[in-house]
Amino acid sequence: MSDAIKHECGIALIRLRKPYQYYIDKYETPLYAVHKLSVMMEKQVNRGQDGAGVANIKIDVPPGKRYISRYRSVEPQPLTDIFSKIHKKFRKGLKNHREHTNDAKWLQENLAFTGEVWLGHLRYGTHGSNEVENCHPMLRQSNWRSRNLVMAGNFNMTNVDELFGKLVSLGQHPKEKVDTVTVMEKIGHFLDEENQRVFERFKGIYENPTLSNVIEENIDLPRLLYRSCRDFDGGYAMCGLTGYGASFVIRDPAGIRPAFYYADDEVVVVASEKQAIKAAFNVDYNQIQEITPGSALIVDKNGEYNEFPILPQLEKRSCSFERIYFSRGTDPDIYNERKQLGKLLIPQILKEVNYDLENTIFSYIPNTAETAFLGMIEGLEEYLAKKRKQAIMEGILFEADLEKVLSFRPRIEKLVTKDVKSRTFITADALRDDMVSSVYDTTFEVVRKNVDTVVIIDDSIVRGTTLEKSILTMLDRLSPKKIVVASSAPQIRFPDCYGIDMSKMKDFVAFRAVLKLLEERDLEYLLEDTYMHSVTSIATKNPYHTNYVKALYEPFTDQEISDKIAEIIRPKDLNAELSVVFQTVDNLHKACPQHLGDWYFTGNYPTLGGNKVVNRAFANSHEGKLERAY
Repeated sequence: MSDAIKHECGIALIRLRKPYQYYIDKYETPLYAVHKLSVMMEKQVNRGQDGAGVANIKIDVPPGKRYISRYRSVEPQPLTDIFSKIHKKFRKGLKNHREHTNDAKWLQENLAFTGEVWLGHLRYGTHGSNEVENCHPMLRQSNWRSRNLVMAGNFNMTNVDELFGKLVSLGQHPKEKVDTVTVMEKIGHFLDEENQRVFERFKGIYENPTLSNVIEENIDLPRLLYRSCRDFDGGYAMCGLTGYGASFVIRDPAGIRPAFYYADDEVVVVASEKQAIKAAFNVDYNQIQEITPGSALIVDKNGEYNEFPILPQLEKRSCSFERIYFSRGTDPDIYNERKQLGKLLIPQILKEVNYDLENTIFSYIPNTAETAFLGMIEGLEEYLAKKRKQAIMEGILFEADLEKVLSFRPRIEKLVTKDVKSRTFITADALRDDMVSSVYDTTFEVVRKNVDTVVIIDDSIVRGTTLEKSILTMLDRLSPKKIVVASSAPQIRFPDCYGIDMSKMKDFVAFRAVLKLLEERDLEYLLEDTYMHSVTSIATKNPYHTNYVKALYEPFTDQEISDKIAEIIRPKDLNAELSVVFQTVDNLHKACPQHLGDWYFTGNYPTLGGNKVVNRAFANSHEGKLERAY
């Protein structure tokens, strides 16, 4: 995505199912879980570079010994910072106690990060400043071991105001009105209630400290999670660790956010991406399972695990952007889907180049679009194979013509290169344009001036600013006759509210194109109508049932919007012709048939809260407000 955006987060959970001594003996290191977690998190660093955190819980250590450890970091390389600190802690703790290096009991009583339950998190901040206090895992503490709660997640709630109000009605006084705090406090509240329920049940039968252990053995986590999550509206994969060692991962009922797990007799592990589990544990992909939407994977204090249905499932609408761009493309399913997305663009591309492949060069930007590019070239080869067969069947009179038909191959060049390893969106907005210009380099002397057409494929086009202010200008210096920008994703028309930083309508070049079209065709009254519907629905507390913003796109065809986008992103001094080709929604579904979450493109949100957010986002835009809509 040349217009890179902040998105998603990454989770990694490891539960050691055997005693700590087992791993020291078998793997000859007390750092087995540390190594595995670091691999899982490193393989998901694409999901979060603003910060990271790691938490660890020891099971059944004696009273008076620390049993919860946590490090968080917002340093430039947060993973390196965190795991360096953990290793340093081990070196310092063992400096004068080398004889205890392989003694699990001594290690657990004297060193942090020697527990059986591990939780890691990678953060992209879509809300709040980039401070360590905003990094997961979050910790809710208590002197009662069974009331402690550690949480991290990849989530965003659309109904934070309502959830905050529920907490206040329960008698709480939350310190912040953000979904991270609200979610943890809500689950924490019902964890407290569940503790009290079990305490009341057994208080006449057992005495402390035995009663504390009985409470831990009888806490009903599925019941607790149902009571906590039944009011949630959003996309989420949330991990929780209790102080006594039980853990859970709950996934939203529409399966919007991804979550996968693997289990054997030594470990239960969970991650946002299959590739992280594959890399850390070298298991076959068919051994990695998807957590069922609306269910919780629960691992009890004894290491036994199972999936429990928590909330009624909705139609599965897992995020299609995971497939287009966000997740690692080395996952075999995602790799094949991205190739298919490129291949399915071929009919539109051929039309734009007037089927003149001799005078067309194909390339891609950025590097993440390479897989879609390979699919596009594969599609071209299939097209050419059909043309060769047709030519032979029809009969070619001259040997030279036959040679030309048989030997022709698409022209492929690397025209734009990103020559530094920085992500342009991390730079402040005021400096971003200058940085974008400096991180891309152009290959000269391969384009025949004023003869060749250049087709360049991108993952998706969000704002169009990087194309307008840098890439198109660089390509124009090569003097092509025409530039065709092909997006493997459809037009992004509507905001996200489930964890991706796309919440402002005017950020979308497709929306800006529609505003221009409405103005040109004297249809601006539709803006006022949509605004009145939106603010009325919000004011009457009934904003959930209709996405009123869809009406603004209905008067125009996809092609009309694409043409207007091409006008908007065209630099003033561009000499070449310019056109923009977008994937169709139908083809997106063909390429990713199991991942139908397409609300960015269609406005068909998987939860009712999505309609509230899009209506509020439009109202904010119409009123000139730059704030988030959720």
